[in-house]
Amino acid sequence: MKENMPINNNIITSPSKTEPPRKKTKRDRFLTGILIFGGLFFIFSLIQLNLDYSRLISGTSKLFSFVGHMMPPDFSTWEKVIGAGLESLQIAIVGTSIGVVLALFLSFLAAENLSPHRTISWMIKGIAAFVRAIPALIWVLIFIVAVGMGPFPGILALAFNSLGMLVKVFAQSIEEIDDGVLEAMRSTGASWMQVIFQGVIPTVLTAYMSWSIFRLEIDFRYATILGMVGAGGIGWELTSAMRMYRLEEASFIILVIFLMVFTVEVTGNQLKKMIQRI
Repeated sequence: MKENMPINNNIITSPSKTEPPRKKTKRDRFLTGILIFGGLFFIFSLIQLNLDYSRLISGTSKLFSFVGHMMPPDFSTWEKVIGAGLESLQIAIVGTSIGVVLALFLSFLAAENLSPHRTISWMIKGIAAFVRAIPALIWVLIFIVAVGMGPFPGILALAFNSLGMLVKVFAQSIEEIDDGVLEAMRSTGASWMQVIFQGVIPTVLTAYMSWSIFRLEIDFRYATILGMVGAGGIGWELTSAMRMYRLEEASFIILVIFLMVFTVEVTGNQLKKMIQRI
């Protein structure tokens, strides 16, 4: 007795997915042109910048001598350094949190498949691109002029810098949602807010959380740098130690910065793995 075996029509009738030769040739030529231009521009830059490589050799011995003066680290100021490190962590967390909350709301308007009008989407993406194009260091200098030195300008700078990046990636996460899901909800009479809370947020929540943790890792590294120009935290302590030529204390501060950055990154990676399992 013969059994009726199922036939996979997709395997038999599916057309070939190979790329057309003409299109592939154009792409290969374009990539080859990019590589040639990049190589030539690299060589031109080395010549144009007129780099003195002998300074690298002589500077190496000076570097080792400088590092030697920083040893051993001075642990006597550990309370002050740890307190400054905690302040940098607080600046990063508060600044990132503000950026995440603002980007969360703006991303719904920036996503083209969810925005009430495409013009609104373009405007928000344009503003986010402008904010993102200005480095965090420039933002903190602007806010120091506006509100003075201390943690506050650091928080504002990180919030603005985070906002520019997160609006982009949050909106892209929404735009990757299958249009059929959104259209199905709209066809049942769901309002714009119902589509967001019942369809969009459950779909993109994991991606939002992963991007937020990644941004916190970036902002903590930024917080240590921004402190060097007057935004508080452990960066300011490092600048003060270097200016006073307290090199042993500076080496201890650098060690604390490394341990804190490493801990934040390891913790962030573990949290992202936990989120992916949800």
